[in-house]
Amino acid sequence: MLEKLAGDFDNASRLYVEKHGIERDPDWYVLKLQEEMGELTQAWNRRSGRARAKGRDVAEMDRELADETADLLGHVLLFVRHNEIDLVSAVERKWLFTPSEA
Repeated sequence: MLEKLAGDFDNASRLYVEKHGIERDPDWYVLKLQEEMGELTQAWNRRSGRARAKGRDVAEMDRELADETADLLGHVLLFVRHNEIDLVSAVERKWLFTPSEA
């Protein structure tokens, strides 16, 4: 499941970078993680009242939080795929369970 999901994110990312003339060099993968974590933090701060809502209502802030979480997940999986990390083995070692296939 994770490999398929990572492949889907990779296909979407490849189309995006081709359209916008972006080079996915080795540093790009980790820098995008940092960028997306910052955006998720920003969305969380708005949603939790620690930052200005900028005219967004609760539903918009909830959607923004979900969208930024999806971006972060996508970039984690891109990083894993690019660096050929065996994420299932890492989860088994660090979290002491085997991810399900569902």
